[in-house]
Amino acid sequence: MSKKAFVALVTCFNDDETINYAATRAQVRRQVAAGNNIMCAGTNGDFSALTYDEKVQLTEEVVDEVGGKVDVIVNAGMPATFETLKLAREFDRIGVTGIAVITPFFIACTQDGLIRHFSTVADAVQTPVYLYDIPARTQNHIEPETARALSAHGNIAGIKDSGGAKETLEAYLAVGKSVEGFEVYSGPDHLVFWSLQNGAAGCISGLGNAMPDVLSGILNAFNSGDIAEAERQQAIYTAFRTDLYALGFPPALVKRALYLTDPSVGASRQPALLPDREQDEKIAVILKRYGLMAA
Repeated sequence: MSKKAFVALVTCFNDDETINYAATRAQVRRQVAAGNNIMCAGTNGDFSALTYDEKVQLTEEVVDEVGGKVDVIVNAGMPATFETLKLAREFDRIGVTGIAVITPFFIACTQDGLIRHFSTVADAVQTPVYLYDIPARTQNHIEPETARALSAHGNIAGIKDSGGAKETLEAYLAVGKSVEGFEVYSGPDHLVFWSLQNGAAGCISGLGNAMPDVLSGILNAFNSGDIAEAERQQAIYTAFRTDLYALGFPPALVKRALYLTDPSVGASRQPALLPDREQDEKIAVILKRYGLMAA
């Protein structure tokens, strides 16, 4: 089965901080043209800054724009199971490929609490549910044994690992190897190729917003058996990631890098990164180095 790349799509904003749906649709078309699938309302989509109604409309617009050409996963995860459930039911109605559920944040959870949370959501929808682990942001971590317990649920289809630790990804991949139908998607941009080699179903990448063709290049080369080309594309992706993320918070920098090549994406909602001329100049140097901006 061929492996898939999803881009954790940015949400585009107008100057008054309302969502620019037309610009967001343009980003969808750009990713579809590159051959990437879409994840919306994720970390790179500023999901924590969006209202409930906006998430529903955003998903409707993205699904409409995609028109069945690629897969769409949307993140429903919120601190309380109650709101997560409400969102998941809306996404189920809209008709997405998968519903990602980020671990609750702000509320400290036991592993048993996480099992109840994810199971409750998965019980309530027809759409396959994907666990979403990003402990650096949520302070809640899905232990590999918890992922294994949840993999037995008939409607939990896999996990997105954005922890960044290779050991955790290896442990999730071990669950995937032993449980048929449990897919592991890697989040760290520097581990795309490695994870594909080690049994991942694909990746969900934020950096793909700024470098869509290199991301699809890794996947296309891997799927066609051209390992040397996949490695070459991964090396470019990793180097770009290292240079860009050295400047600060990754999602903010991805959005800013994209903004400098296409201002229609807008800035993020406050209190996210404000435009900073000195930082923009450093980002521009990196974009030129990788041929993403005219020198």
